Amino acid sequence: MDILTLNEIKALYPDQWVLVGNPTILNTKILNGVVLYSSKDKKEVCYLGKAHTDGFNRLTLTFTGTVSAMRHTGIMKRV
Repeated sequence: MDILTLNEIKALYPDQWVLVGNPTILNTKILNGVVLYSSKDKKEVCYLGKAHTDGFNRLTLTFTGTVSAMRHTGIMKRV
């Protein structure tokens, strides 16, 4: 699995929700990470993406399209 920059992720997965493993984050901005799962359906990423998270300590979910006031990036820590 390749580590991609946020710009590469946006180019490869336009207007999609993307689950990113072990992201590098600086001041709440994703710099890079490993794409684990992507879809235009956020719920699909949340439910089906879980099967792809083994071996990753940190996860984040981001939308690669235009962000409205209701969409935002969050970070989750595996417990």
